Amino acid sequence: MTIRALLVDDEKLAIQGLQLRLEAHDDVEVVGTAMNGREAIRQTKTLKPDLVFLDIQMPGFDGFSVISGLMEVEPPLFVFVTAYSEHAVKAFEAKAVDYLVKPVEEDRLAETLERVRNRLAEKGAARKAEKLEEALAEHAPEAASELSKADGSKPAASRYETVINIRDQGQIFRVDVDDIERIDAAGDYMCIQTPDNTLILRETMKDLEKRLDPRKFQRVHRSTIVNLDKVKQVKPHTNGECFLVLGSETEVKVSRSYRDVVARFVH
Repeated sequence: MTIRALLVDDEKLAIQGLQLRLEAHDDVEVVGTAMNGREAIRQTKTLKPDLVFLDIQMPGFDGFSVISGLMEVEPPLFVFVTAYSEHAVKAFEAKAVDYLVKPVEEDRLAETLERVRNRLAEKGAARKAEKLEEALAEHAPEAASELSKADGSKPAASRYETVINIRDQGQIFRVDVDDIERIDAAGDYMCIQTPDNTLILRETMKDLEKRLDPRKFQRVHRSTIVNLDKVKQVKPHTNGECFLVLGSETEVKVSRSYRDVVARFVH
């Protein structure tokens, strides 16, 4: 699959430099360039690129204004490219795939493009599923109805986060949710536990639960969420409680109120 990219920057040399680096990636085609926000919006609507590399600070419409100006159309994926790292948090809040600081390094660009490929693959799979459902609805309505009933009780994986951006100790950490072992609540702060690190996220457990796939992440205690894929062992305890042993050998207590979570491992 070819990734059709639009490059937006008010500095011509910056566009040329990024374009040169992208030539090393055979599956990326630069379909256009723009040097201001208004032109970026027009080019995006006309060319319909898969990906936009977007400068933040530009005269008139800045990068965030460009995204706002594209709300009425299906937006492409965005990667912010800027000389100012202090905009990182706002960039991720705008659902950018990544945030590159000038001058763009080859390794970081390659890492970003891999994330873009994964996102586009997910979008492609979702479109195929929608087309299949439409075809069934037209030619086999009974089968479509049965499929809809079967899928109605299953959460769509694409609704949930695959990466969580965490600002901690003055840095932005991008954590793959598959790497998370457990999440512990401390008031309005969440302690995100991976085998290698503990990061602090300012968010309530209720809101964080909505972002995670419930088929993998389940609350096992009033203040603890566990990645079920990381459970190695279930150890029964007294009074209907038990402990889950995670990959790091950490033991997490499951209270009686959440015994249905343990049932997944014994049936």
